[in-house]
Amino acid sequence: ARERERERGCVCVWCVREELPLSGETMNAWHDVEVGDCEELNVVVEIPKGSKTKYELDTKTGLLRVNRVLYSSVRYPANYGFIPQTLGEDEEPLDVLVVMQEPVYPLSILRARPIGVMGMIDCGLRDDKVICVHLDDPSCSSLTSVDELQRHQLEELRRFFMDYKRLEKKEVVVNEIQGPEVASTIIKEAMERYQKQKEELLEQYTRDLPTASHVHPEASPAKQGPSS
Repeated sequence: ARERERERGCVCVWCVREELPLSGETMNAWHDVEVGDCEELNVVVEIPKGSKTKYELDTKTGLLRVNRVLYSSVRYPANYGFIPQTLGEDEEPLDVLVVMQEPVYPLSILRARPIGVMGMIDCGLRDDKVICVHLDDPSCSSLTSVDELQRHQLEELRRFFMDYKRLEKKEVVVNEIQGPEVASTIIKEAMERYQKQKEELLEQYTRDLPTASHVHPEASPAKQGPSS
């Protein structure tokens, strides 16, 4: 069945790894989805294009948390998510904007090619946004550089991040958009940073997992028989 799904181009979270998840008994999209390489990445979508709701990965559970509804009158101009098994300088997975025609459901996995990066400083921390195209969208799959996008489209991406926290009185510095070479360097650094800290990250994740009986049966007290 899994092979038939792959032939149809479907990717399910439980099909991404053949072996047991790295993170233990439960699947975590950050730790257990294969990253790919700098030419063809797996991207996990958190926020659909056109949404005003800020979803983000809850690193403690692997689920999505509703962080907030954006204060400013703006909507995400592209599908927004992260590259699994990467670690940015803000100690979170590396952020990605995926240029494509349609909005995508949260926690979907898609194939993407990095074509550039938008450098950002968010509340004093470096918070780069890698710009990708969806490799299975024929309208953009042949693009290899941000230079091939319409200038107005790039300005929309920059303007969104300049404005989206303005009413929260939070400082965001948005730098110029750079090309695929810089994006590849940032992605490789984030991959290496993750690998260096992987054991610590996995240990923290498994330590923070809920202790409900359906997650960790051994955590439940043994049932006692009727008293004699």
